[in-house]
Amino acid sequence: MKSKQKELKPTVASEPKEWEIIFYTTEQGKCPVKDFMLTLSKPDFVDMTKRIEYLRTVGNDIRRPHGAPLRDKIYELRIPILNNETRTLYFFCYNNYIVLTNSFIKKTDKVPQTEIEKAIKYKQDFLQRYSNETIKEL
Repeated sequence: MKSKQKELKPTVASEPKEWEIIFYTTEQGKCPVKDFMLTLSKPDFVDMTKRIEYLRTVGNDIRRPHGAPLRDKIYELRIPILNNETRTLYFFCYNNYIVLTNSFIKKTDKVPQTEIEKAIKYKQDFLQRYSNETIKEL
């Protein structure tokens, strides 16, 4: 009896996707991630900037230990600074945008639900204010 083997087709490497980072800003002009970054020392600011740039280059291909999904399409960017685990929460929208919502120092084993709820609220606000067309104006 002949065994049937699946024919393997060569995979074609796709072009790397270009992601654009957007810092969520409230209608009142407050930017939670930038406000958090301004409290950091210069070396920690540089480290956080490098990790955000890494997220921009890998986008939704980011994996542990650098990032992880949380819930409701909110993700965490893990940033080891301040001798702690700092987290920046974000979401993807309109094909090639990553919106950073809020940052905090993680003091417990799990990401606090209050921070996730804040990110969800910011996401809803952002998506109400910006469409795929108007986001280009940012």
